[in-house]
Amino acid sequence: MTKPDRKNIAAWVALSISSFLACLWAFWGIIENFHEGWYYPSFGMNVALMFAQYLLFAIIFWVLNVVAVYWDRIGAVLAVLTGILIPAVKIHTSAAIYIFSIPLCIIGILFWFGEFQNKKWPLRIAAWLPLLIILAFGIEPAIRVYQRSDDRNYGSRLVEGNGVALVWAPEGPGWPSTPQEMTGKKWKEVSDICAHLSEDGTILLDTAQYIWRLPTVEEAVRSLTRHGQNAGGQWNAATAKATYTVMPDKESPLWKVHSPIIYWWTSTEINDSTAFRVVYNGGVQSLSKKTSMGSLGFRAVKEDR
Repeated sequence: MTKPDRKNIAAWVALSISSFLACLWAFWGIIENFHEGWYYPSFGMNVALMFAQYLLFAIIFWVLNVVAVYWDRIGAVLAVLTGILIPAVKIHTSAAIYIFSIPLCIIGILFWFGEFQNKKWPLRIAAWLPLLIILAFGIEPAIRVYQRSDDRNYGSRLVEGNGVALVWAPEGPGWPSTPQEMTGKKWKEVSDICAHLSEDGTILLDTAQYIWRLPTVEEAVRSLTRHGQNAGGQWNAATAKATYTVMPDKESPLWKVHSPIIYWWTSTEINDSTAFRVVYNGGVQSLSKKTSMGSLGFRAVKEDR
């Protein structure tokens, strides 16, 4: 094998690895952007969040690939430096070593010793493949998010249908809508808050009233909606699976569209240490009761009297 052939192979191996990572991050980023992101009222803020958080790593690999195709040595140096700097200044975990540092250093070394004999197809792959991934997996969720129903009524709501009739708490202590309000609040604390809510759900009282509570997982599943209509959710307790006629979404009357909270605790316990949480899109997952995070909230319910 001639030296030019070895250089060409090294360059293609580097591009293949880097393009795979660029596409992987493009796929993950655009999906997560419309799943947990895109909650600001401002279009500009949503776009800024998308590029700064969800598509950042896809952009890094995309830029490195394009630069390396044009100028292999410059791209090689940038890849190695990025592999060193990202864990140092952005992610301080051992996982970052395996996710960023090692792959980027390998890519950089291969680009350093590699050289494309023909740059036409490498450039097309480097420039267009991640963009096609973003378009392919981003168009449908973008349309769905754009069409979300928001009546801006954040008071207590009677939600009936699918065999369930419950009053859901108004925005406030029984329905927090910001991550700051959920800081340090685990399943036990959330359950206690519900028990101490006043009759109208707006005040936390010193003594437990037991008027409000967390919904069961079945009640939550059966109550989820899409465009103001019940989503037809059914809960199979034997398999711990939820099914729907249509996929629900983060919409009125249950969810607040412009809130980063996308998960709710339910009262249904699996054992002493875990309980179910429900996602706005209908997913149901088991979770440690000790979990506390900004995207995990709750909304108290009471019987319709």
